[in-house]
Amino acid sequence: MSVRSCARENHCTTLQHTATHCNTLQCNATVCNTLQHTATRCKTLQHTATHCTTLQHAVTQCNTLQHTASHCNILQHAITQCNTLQHNVTHCNTLQHAATHCNTLHYAATHCNTLQHAVTHCTILYHTAKHCTTLHHTALHCTTLQHAATHCNTLQHTEHSATHCNTL
Repeated sequence: MSVRSCARENHCTTLQHTATHCNTLQCNATVCNTLQHTATRCKTLQHTATHCTTLQHAVTQCNTLQHTASHCNILQHAITQCNTLQHNVTHCNTLQHAATHCNTLHYAATHCNTLQHAVTHCTILYHTAKHCTTLHHTALHCTTLQHAATHCNTLQHTEHSATHCNTL
């Protein structure tokens, strides 16, 4: 083998070795790119998973808030209904108080009417008794006058008889 031939062979071997090395590097680069791509994809998936977990947490929190809001609305409705019932009870108590007051006034008015009737009856009896007393007094006076007239007539008759006796 000649020097040239040997140099060529060396050169070929070097080129072949370089080509093999280049192929190895290219293969490694491809694997590296694949790993880098996989790592990037993994980071994206990890980021997506974190984002998904955050969204899931937000949905859970939203569901809790929605449940709390529903519960709050139920309580608010119950409080409104309770206030309405309390207002109705207060109104009923006011009406009951007014009715009791009205019954008391009615009883008092009935009692007052009874007393007024008794006073009227008493006044009539008083006037009747007064009239009766006046009539009794008049009757006594009349009886006295009648007795006096009878006595006077008797005296007059006696005087007439005496005059008649004297003329005889």
